Amino acid sequence: MDKTINIEGMTCEHCAAHVKEALEALSGVESVKVSLFKNSAKVNGDNLNDEQLKKAIEEAGYKAKSIK
Repeated sequence: MDKTINIEGMTCEHCAAHVKEALEALSGVESVKVSLFKNSAKVNGDNLNDEQLKKAIEEAGYKAKSIK
């Protein structure tokens, strides 16, 4: 299962690394690729829950605008 998350608030590579770390800590996540240029993250894994993804991003200090 793949999900693309549009993220608001990332301004530097440190921000992107922080988001990646937060998403990788979730159960079921196999890989995460964060694009600072596109303000998004692509998450691959099993049984990915949109609310868990959103919560992880918000707890990291950013805003999940949409999840597809």
